[in-house]
Amino acid sequence: MKFELEESNRGILDEELLEDMRRSAKALGRETITIAEYEERGKAHPSTIQRRFGSWTKALKLAGLQPSRSKIGITDDELFENIKTLWISLGRQPRYDEVKAPSSKFSAGTYEKRFGSWSKALGRFVAWVNSDSPDQPQQNVEEEQSAAGSTVQIASAKRSTRREISDRQRFRILVRDGFRCKSCGASPLMKPGVELHVDHILPWSKGGETADDNLETKCKQCNLGKGNAFNA
Repeated sequence: MKFELEESNRGILDEELLEDMRRSAKALGRETITIAEYEERGKAHPSTIQRRFGSWTKALKLAGLQPSRSKIGITDDELFENIKTLWISLGRQPRYDEVKAPSSKFSAGTYEKRFGSWSKALGRFVAWVNSDSPDQPQQNVEEEQSAAGSTVQIASAKRSTRREISDRQRFRILVRDGFRCKSCGASPLMKPGVELHVDHILPWSKGGETADDNLETKCKQCNLGKGNAFNA
């Protein structure tokens, strides 16, 4: 499964998206709407809304709608977090017959009822993984010693990403790298107890961005031994 970020409807205004959510919920005669329901009735793609507002739950709140929950009170985000946890524990995409206790908090049937099928649930999960909001540029302030000996602050060029790696971005990198350390090949799938980190290739302090192509999987030992060095 390839994780690709969809770029549709980028120019649409926030209020237009929220109004379309309200319109779609009203057409159902309800005070809320699920991702699957909006995908069938809405003008935009659900992932566009998730990227814009941070999550489906936050978008519902801004639209003045109620949280979308199943009959047993499970949110879509909870179902997706469960898939992420299961995927990491297996080191690969979970199969239908593996979505059960004790490995999974929810049954495959729960996903079928919510999304129509396990395959559709995985499709919505992929959109959710890719829907973490784009990082806003921020100014990096550095200290420099002046000729007179005083310390001055100099604002460098704005960064296009934030330093912190989101949970969803970390998951994307782990999947891309096959849950293996890119330096030594260590993997918890082969040796239980191996701890994997996701870190910058070109360090943030040296101008590296928090973009997928500047991130890689390292085991704890290799990552801590790397320090602030990097390959030129």
